[in-house]
This record gives sequence, C-alpha cells and structure tokens, in this order.
Amino acid sequence: MTPQQLQEAAEALFQAEITGRQTGLLSLKYPHLDLEVAYAIQAALIERKRASGRSVIGWKIGLTSRAMQQALNIETPDSGVLLDDMVFADGAQIPAGRFIQPRIEAEIAFIMNAPLKGEQVTREEVLAATEFVAPSLEILDTRILRTDPDTGKARVITDTISDNAANAGIVLGQQRHAVDAVDLRWIGAIVKRNGIVEETGLGAGVLDDPVTGILWLVHRLAQYGLGIEAGEVLLSGSFIRPLEAPPGSVFEADFGTFGNVSLKF
Repeated sequence: MTPQQLQEAAEALFQAEITGRQTGLLSLKYPHLDLEVAYAIQAALIERKRASGRSVIGWKIGLTSRAMQQALNIETPDSGVLLDDMVFADGAQIPAGRFIQPRIEAEIAFIMNAPLKGEQVTREEVLAATEFVAPSLEILDTRILRTDPDTGKARVITDTISDNAANAGIVLGQQRHAVDAVDLRWIGAIVKRNGIVEETGLGAGVLDDPVTGILWLVHRLAQYGLGIEAGEVLLSGSFIRPLEAPPGSVFEADFGTFGNVSLKF
C-alpha cells in the first residue's frame, strides 16, 4: 500500500465509526494486505483519533484463545489501543446507536504502576509493574463489514487488526486485587445475557495464563520501539467467545470472589 492508500483506509474506518455505516473489507480492496500493514493502518487510525481530541489510556490483547485462533487460521494474538472515550462505568447503560454491531467478552484487566519496554522483559517484571488486576468486560464492534455482500468473502485477521482489533469499549469491575494474591489461571467467569448463562471460562484460556498475554504485548510493542506506560489499562484477552449484544441486552459477568461486572444496551 502507498502512504496515501494507508491514510485512506484509516479515514474510511474513522468515518465508519462516526456515521455508524460500515466500510467494505480492506482485505478485498487491498488483496496483498498483510499483518504489518494492517498494524500500520491501525496506527494511522489512532493518530486520526488523537487528532480529533482522543487520548490513549492503554491496550487490548485479542485472539488469545486457541479456539478463536483456529477459527481465523492464525497462531498469534493481536492487539489494539484503548482510548479515553471507550471507558464505561460498571452497570452503565450504553446509549442507542453508540455502536454498530457490538459484542461482549469477559477478561481480566491489568492496571500498571510502572512502564514496561523491551524484548527482554520477563514475567516477573510484568508482575512487579502491575498495580492491580480487576474483572472487566470488553465491548467489541466492527467498523468493517463482517461479510462482503457481493462476493460472500468473510472478514479476516488483517481487517480486524486494521479496525483497531475490533476494540470499542471497556467496563472495569469495582473490585481490585494484587496480581500475586490469586492464581489468574483459575479465575473464571459465568456470563449471563438477559439472565441466561451464555458462556463460562477460565483465565487459563488466555495463553494458559493472562500474564503471558501481557508479556506477549510488551514484546510485540518492543519491535516498534514502543512500550507500556505507567497508569495504562491492559485487557489481557478474553476467555469466552464473543456474545452478540443487540438492543435491550443486559450482561452480568460473575467472577466469583474476584468480582462482578454488568452492562446494559
């Protein structure tokens, strides 16, 4: 892609979010789109958002479960950027029309108290840099069509990464825990939609340990000379499949002694 095409792709995603009208598959328009270029489009999209007044508050990690990786025929997670307008209070009601095709995932959030940067960062350093962990829900959305109506071609990983890894919102539970106070592999959640249990899962579904997701992110960012800053929020990856969130949906995520999170649409 030329620099102009890259900016055009980022602008198409930006306008899709503003208007609520999805743009076409980038993978169809740019057949040679690869992961590196997809992340470049994502970076251009974030710069466009920052220019409009938004600020970065952290990162999300996606596609950490084996099932989701197999569904997209990939062997690596992806990442996106959290912005200040994505934060919603526990129990909040999302205004009608705020998202296009929202879905919900349950995750463990890390809030950092020290920066992390470099390909040599260790698991112990991730733990030392974590202020606390908390239960959370991530809101996913897609500014790109899931399926092209003319060809039937489905959205692929390069579309998702370009679209800021489908990142749209975050809800933090009110509970706070020291990262070494619990075994995050065994932290689970029962997720209900409209009072019906739709999904259950354990933290181990995230690369066998949510801390591994954070470590993967630090190492990936280091390839671009980037890192994690103190105070940032990191979504370590979902351990349930995405749940559709049509208007009228009420979500409750019960993390047991770890806490609870809820959200309404």
